[in-house]
Parts: sequence; structure tokens; C-alpha cells
Amino acid sequence: MQYTVVERELELRLILSREHDIPVQARLGYRSDDPYAVHISFHITSEHPVNWTFSRDLLVEGVFRPSGHGDVRVWPAKVDGRTVVLMALSSPEGDALLQAPAAQMSAWLERTLRVVPPGTEGEQLGIDGELDQLLAQ
Repeated sequence: MQYTVVERELELRLILSREHDIPVQARLGYRSDDPYAVHISFHITSEHPVNWTFSRDLLVEGVFRPSGHGDVRVWPAKVDGRTVVLMALSSPEGDALLQAPAAQMSAWLERTLRVVPPGTEGEQLGIDGELDQLLAQ
């Protein structure tokens, strides 16, 4: 089965306090054969990158309004006059607040939405065809 990959490397900011943040290299990834999910790898130049996977819909919504509950929350904000996307990630290993440039995040998400438009994710998985075969038996 052939699939499409949409990737982008992006510098995010890890927010340590109101006054301090540090740059974090990240790779955003999307695959048409896993159409509901987005993948973000942090510290991509290190020996042990940190990988997160969550709903593409959550990230798309979070560009416009607060989205998510629990381990992953995403919301838009203005920082120094710039529009950014904030991502709060929680795990047993710790919590992180990351800031991404909204324009670059939105452009990448638009590319994923062109590859697999909203509402067509199930078609990518072939669920309908498999269900039809199962019901025909």
C-alpha cells in the first residue's frame, strides 16, 4: 500500500518560565496511512528523541481555539505581537510547555489536510471495503 508523508522540521521554544525559554528542534510528521494522527519528535538531533503522537483534529482545532484535555492541550496565543501555538504536554516523566510559530504550524497542517481532507480519513484506512467484505460473507 502506498502512502504519503508530510514532514517539517521546526524550531519550537520550550517555556521554562515567563522570562526564560530555550530552542528545541522538532520534526512534525503525518502519514496518510495513519490519517487521524500527527507525530512530533523533539530533540531530533539527540541520541534519544522524545516522540509524541496525538490527534490531528486536536492540533488543527488548537490553532484556532483551546483544544484538548489531559495529556495534550493546544491553544493559540499572542507573544510579543506574534501569533503562536502553545502545546502543554504531560507524561509520567514530566510536563512541558512548548511554543510553535502559528504560521509555520498552520502551513504544515494545511499540507496534511490537502493530502487527507477532513472526513475522508476512514477511506484511507480501507475500513469501508473491509467492512463490506466482512458483511458479504
